[in-house]
Amino acid sequence: MIGSDIIIKCLEEEGVKYVFGYPGVAICPFYNSILESDIKTVLVRTEQNAAHMASGLARITGKPGVCAVTSGPGATNIITGIATAFADSIPLVVFTGQVNSELLGSDVFQEADITGAAESFVKYSYLVREASELPRIIKEAFHIANTGRKGPVLIDIPFDVQNTQVSRFKYPDEVSLRTYKPTVKGNVAQIKKVIKELENARKPIICAGGGVLLSEAENDLRSFVEAHAIPVVTTMMGIGVMPTDHPLYFGMVGNNGKAYANKAMNDADLVMMVGARVADRAISQPDLITKDKVLVHIDVDPAEIGKNAVSSIPLVGDAKAIFKELSESEFEADYDEWVTSLDEQKASYKSSRKPSGAYVDPAAFIRKLSEKMEDNAIYVADVGQNQIWSCANAIVRKGRFLTSGGMGTMGYSIPAALGAKLADPGRQVVAVCGDGSFQMSMMELATFVQSGVQAKIVVISNGYLGMVREYQHYAYKDNYSVVDLSGSPDLEKLVSAYGFDYMRLERNDEAGKVIDMFLKDEKNVLLECIVDPMDLVKD
Repeated sequence: MIGSDIIIKCLEEEGVKYVFGYPGVAICPFYNSILESDIKTVLVRTEQNAAHMASGLARITGKPGVCAVTSGPGATNIITGIATAFADSIPLVVFTGQVNSELLGSDVFQEADITGAAESFVKYSYLVREASELPRIIKEAFHIANTGRKGPVLIDIPFDVQNTQVSRFKYPDEVSLRTYKPTVKGNVAQIKKVIKELENARKPIICAGGGVLLSEAENDLRSFVEAHAIPVVTTMMGIGVMPTDHPLYFGMVGNNGKAYANKAMNDADLVMMVGARVADRAISQPDLITKDKVLVHIDVDPAEIGKNAVSSIPLVGDAKAIFKELSESEFEADYDEWVTSLDEQKASYKSSRKPSGAYVDPAAFIRKLSEKMEDNAIYVADVGQNQIWSCANAIVRKGRFLTSGGMGTMGYSIPAALGAKLADPGRQVVAVCGDGSFQMSMMELATFVQSGVQAKIVVISNGYLGMVREYQHYAYKDNYSVVDLSGSPDLEKLVSAYGFDYMRLERNDEAGKVIDMFLKDEKNVLLECIVDPMDLVKD
């Protein structure tokens, strides 16, 4: 066997079904060896999207997504996708081809120090020197990517290492890393402190982040809060932890969250942050969640606890394990008055939006779209105004809500939707993007066609980079700079070139009928939704 054969054997041992990527000479041995495997390859049209597709697959399967690209520009192109996964703690294993080992550091054709360039965006990286080390390295990479705080791991493999003959192959049964031992179970003494504070609290609230979904702890959290009637809010990445219409769910917090969700956080006397980083987008003023209240911060990554807000009770561990432990602890408390007050605040809330009747109201459209989607559907939101409208209005029942939260990477939704659909072909998957973000990944329509994956794409068109235009509206008094999307393609002509069906929605009163047609279409389909260029996300 040669090194590239070993890589494929290792991927088979890990149960990998898909590899997303783009070949070049430096990764050709890998792509030649994969022909002898049942692992399917997906040819992206630009390398960044290989990481986004792997991310979509990883978030639905709970297993690391895998991508493979060539050296030089192939490797540097994928960095944004790696950084996007790192910011949201998505497990990936990324293979990059590299020039021959003896040429490293010589600045030869398509050489790039990718392990150095990606250092701040990966959980760990390897530059492989010996082909015999590949089984150990790959076993470690999958383990590191999908344990503790999950994230991307990079494996850079020189061309000669891929072609080196190896006399024997054995994939390790287990991993033993002396310096990497993530904490899973919560400290018993700290858990007892949490229970005591819950007994003393009158107005507790749980703020759930993406870490709850990554640890597959949503059912454990729901069981716990339902048993004790504890209200829940989420960060953007935590949307879907609770069904949108659950009586104990009070919406997304943050600068683009619901006013009543933020007020609930401010009024609480006990805040439990679970699997959330206390980052600026969710908690713009960390002092408000520590002043005159108890802050319990639960996270599998000890580096996040206390980084942005000092916690009263730090609790390191996996969310699933901790909620199982919390559920085994008995305590009595009555939060009915608190929940009733939150219900009243939520009921009294009135949106300040004043959409133009001459266009489709994106908020109403998204509510109707998500209402009509299947119960377990996957809604993939892009970045921009469309993301904020989606976060505020999408209805999640038994499905999933995917987006790029930490990095806010435009162009994420279309490739991530393809990865999600491959992960679970029987589920309905809809990508929702703006006309700006659509043009960042519209080349992947070809990938849907080539891969035989059904695409359902919504483009909310307003002719602007809407989120930046909105910022310039407030900050620069409508002095707009470089946000006009004039010159954008005719989407009907564009998608017809790929064999897609095209639908267009211009009026609110036609939304129900058009959405039904869109969701029932068995072909690849794009729905363009025309909204007011001057509409704002402020709710």
